[in-house]
Amino acid sequence: MRSRQRACVMAVVAMAVWASLATAAQATTITIGSVLPLGSTPTEFGQVQTFFNTTLPEKGANLSSPVTGTIIRWRVQDVEGGPFYLRVLRPTGTGAYTAVGKSSAAAPVGGGLQTFTTNLSVHAGDLIGVDPTNGSDKIGVAAVPGANFSFIFPPPFDGATIAPSGTSSGNEVELSAEVQPAPAIVEVAPGHGSVKGGTSVTVTGTNLTAASAVKFGTAAATAFKVESDTQITATAPASKKVGPVDVSVTTLAGTSATVRSDRFFYRGCKVPKLKGKTLKKAKKALANAECKLGKVKRASGKSGKVLKQQPGPGKVLAPKAKVNVTVGR
Repeated sequence: MRSRQRACVMAVVAMAVWASLATAAQATTITIGSVLPLGSTPTEFGQVQTFFNTTLPEKGANLSSPVTGTIIRWRVQDVEGGPFYLRVLRPTGTGAYTAVGKSSAAAPVGGGLQTFTTNLSVHAGDLIGVDPTNGSDKIGVAAVPGANFSFIFPPPFDGATIAPSGTSSGNEVELSAEVQPAPAIVEVAPGHGSVKGGTSVTVTGTNLTAASAVKFGTAAATAFKVESDTQITATAPASKKVGPVDVSVTTLAGTSATVRSDRFFYRGCKVPKLKGKTLKKAKKALANAECKLGKVKRASGKSGKVLKQQPGPGKVLAPKAKVNVTVGR
């Protein structure tokens, strides 16, 4: 009996741990479009045209996307017929809209609320609309005081800019979408490491879940691990140059924008030209280049001047690497 109770407790704990891990692995998303109010009526499109909300009075509703990212899911209520297409519309500021993208066809199964997956880029300020396949197709429309939706006939081609054909006042199209914002970096720590690579770097930011790539400049991180939606641990790759690079993170929502806080500085010894310098000046040049003086040999030649060096000028080595010289006597 006790063993059975223990097994049940362990199963419950395991499920709780799994649930917490699954939640942690999900990227933060932002919902745009209708809040999908209850009491909608399946309404015919009448003709093949784009429906899109232009006013949403409900508290917390996002008419347009507040962020740049990728739409990963979209929802419609009480649709019939189809297939349907999600459309992204970009306001021009003059009352017209530019069609900037469209999802693949999505066919509803049964009635009620329908959820479809997609991978559709969206910019801050963009609206969403829905296209039918036939004029007899239906979508849920709810009577909401203060709401409005517009329609464009016929649906615009991608890249086309067109004004709405008309507006329906006091009504809201039951259409919403989930946007995964593009990743952003707010800190890279430590902010420097050897050109030889291998530095463990903590990248802090937002929307980092499901990162597919971390780069230091144009070079991919040797390895990386997503710790949470706000943190990634990455191993810096080797670099052939001394100096700063921008660290970037890529997810399905895009690549993080270049900002001052994403800088990583590669430290190293870029061997300076020493031939013809006095030993004192050679030491100073080496120190300025983050190098060290190595073995000093004496040979016949111009007294007190560097005759040879090893390695030669321009070579990039680890910080504080030693450079051997031959000095005239």
